[in-house]
Amino acid sequence: MERRYASHPNEVKQFDTDRLRKEFHIPTLFTPDKLELVLSHEDRLIVGGANPVNKEVKLETDLKELGVSYFLERRELGIINVGGQGSVVVDGTEYKLDNKECLYVSMGTKEVIFKSTDAKQPAKFYLNSAPAHKEFPTAKATLEEVDSSALGDIKNSNDRVIYRFIHQNGIQSAQLVMGMTLLKTGNMWNTMPAHTHPRRMEAYLYFDLPEDAVVFHLMGEPSETRHIVMRNEQAVISPSWSIHSGVGTSNYTFIWGMAGDNKKYDDMDPVSMKELK
Repeated sequence: MERRYASHPNEVKQFDTDRLRKEFHIPTLFTPDKLELVLSHEDRLIVGGANPVNKEVKLETDLKELGVSYFLERRELGIINVGGQGSVVVDGTEYKLDNKECLYVSMGTKEVIFKSTDAKQPAKFYLNSAPAHKEFPTAKATLEEVDSSALGDIKNSNDRVIYRFIHQNGIQSAQLVMGMTLLKTGNMWNTMPAHTHPRRMEAYLYFDLPEDAVVFHLMGEPSETRHIVMRNEQAVISPSWSIHSGVGTSNYTFIWGMAGDNKKYDDMDPVSMKELK
């Protein structure tokens, strides 16, 4: 498991492109038959990916990094499948997950196994794991079942649908909040006007991007913005003090996951367009 440390905004102002990418950009999450994990010291969120093709993949790592006897002893886990059909076996119970379906796995779960239904169209399980203080039931949700809302319009190139899977009024968790935003064809902007939420950090996974398309992910303090170029199925870490927005050369979908002091999806501090620099 790779480790990423927290950064102070005054320090980040001095970063060049290479340093920004080393600290915040996660380029590889879906390696065939392997588990990829990145531990961020921003609220101890773990961002990961499991891509079972020819064999099952287990949720496991060097436990000294977590100080526990098994991965989810003191953690909870959110999973969204961004690939072909697959399943997740949670302490012997199997949950089938189609593309864009979500599974929340409870703290205290001892074994998690990822499988694909068809090796020619393998599942790609995107993972967010946060420290937990209480057990909540393992639960699955589909796009049709969850709270959603349409925002924006084609005039502002931000016509999109937001799906909220794990949050205060959805699947219950200790602190993890997780969902997905789908931009319609011809729309490229997300989360603009921008905002911050100093009470929790956030991570994005961008996917459903054409091979030759990119997203310019905006981050930094509102008065000191920077950008990171993102490609398909790449993730980025956003500190609590940073904006997190983006514009693509095509429409795309992204998964957002948060950890911090509360589970309120709409807990954010708006940033007016006049403040951005």
